Amino acid sequence: MPDPSSPLTGGCQCGAVRFRVEGEVGRASICHCRMCQKAFAGPFGALVTVAVAGLTWTRGAPAGFQSSDAIRRGFCAACGTPLTFEWSAERIDLAVFAFDDPSRVEPVVQLAVEGRPAWMDHLADLPVRPPQGPSGPVISRQHPDHDT
Repeated sequence: MPDPSSPLTGGCQCGAVRFRVEGEVGRASICHCRMCQKAFAGPFGALVTVAVAGLTWTRGAPAGFQSSDAIRRGFCAACGTPLTFEWSAERIDLAVFAFDDPSRVEPVVQLAVEGRPAWMDHLADLPVRPPQGPSGPVISRQHPDHDT
């Protein structure tokens, strides 16, 4: 089990953008708003607030898209991984699943639940199959979940 006081690290799928967070993280949430659904190409965005002063981009930096008058969203320009939800000069939200160990950042609240698809209520009931590609095991080419 990792030391809970150790810095949190993460990055994009291809490894072009990496980050480190030192200090306490804020509230982690799951947001079902349509903008988060589109930005993450999924049923929700999982985000956690961190202090900008405790965030270091250790490799590369996110490209950005101004998704509203108040929000800029950062992503890797090379592979498209969603990384940030920028709403303040002092605090920023990072994508939970961009962390190397997302289990260390557990969401505590859901937002914009009116946008949650009804089928999400039954996800745990869906059958589970072993992980494999169309012709056998998949060989991952993504960056490992640690700094290199």
